[in-house]
Amino acid sequence: MVKTVQDNVIDGSNYCTIKLPYTVTVNNASIAINTTADYQKVVDNINASTTDDDIVKIDFPVTMIYYNYIEKLIPNEADFDSLIDYWNLYPDLLSKINGLNINYPITINIYNSYNQSASSVSITSDQAFFNFIKNLNDSQYISLSYPISITEYNNQIKSIKNNLEFENAIKYAIDNCAENNIVSLDFTETITNGSWKIAYFFKDSDKTSSYTGYEFVFKNDKTVVATKDGISATGQWDFNIVNGAKEFKIYFSYSSLLLHKLDYNWVLFEFNNSVIRFRDITNNNYLYFEKN
Repeated sequence: MVKTVQDNVIDGSNYCTIKLPYTVTVNNASIAINTTADYQKVVDNINASTTDDDIVKIDFPVTMIYYNYIEKLIPNEADFDSLIDYWNLYPDLLSKINGLNINYPITINIYNSYNQSASSVSITSDQAFFNFIKNLNDSQYISLSYPISITEYNNQIKSIKNNLEFENAIKYAIDNCAENNIVSLDFTETITNGSWKIAYFFKDSDKTSSYTGYEFVFKNDKTVVATKDGISATGQWDFNIVNGAKEFKIYFSYSSLLLHKLDYNWVLFEFNNSVIRFRDITNNNYLYFEKN
């Protein structure tokens, strides 16, 4: 997705970035922002003195680019402030991960189950990849043609040979790139706040639809109540860090066979106030909860 963090010193938002070129004024100095390298000029001006106001003023109009490539013309400061206030309503947006860059081109193999045809496409940019995924339909099955090359947050280039290596590289970026660690959340506080539904459950096959209508409430006493159509079942949950892995356990009795199928020693992949994602890297199983 669009790299939106790199100009935060100017716009203060992770969800959009200002389209180049434009001009800002910092401590009465006019600075032309023609390339991403010019962001450092703003930082240098701010750090040059400890006694000035360090106010960054944008010369309007400018065009904002959202994290999903949508562009919007912002004519003045009032409209800019309204836009930032809007994005600040979503402080834990999970969809964007910083600190990992794909080195293009890459090739994606496609199988269409509707007409039973196979094809492939070459992807040459982040935006092309984003739009490709956005426009997929239910009859299309895709796979990356490995190996691919990525650049990590520390500028290390790495060859990725399969899905598991790619997923682990994403997890590494989430855990280690400072741009992903802006807000610190407590997992127990998060999961015990409100109710959740299953957004995705894959265990040998996609079983998500079987859990439509279930509401899960995780309690501080380590019980979990699953309710559907007024009928509830109570199970147990636990969360511990074992050898550096964040392990999540859930257990329902055999009396509720469908819920019992959720039982597993899951590993926490990522979470915020809206989404919690677990995985089992050994068997490629996944369990995602989404806030109701």
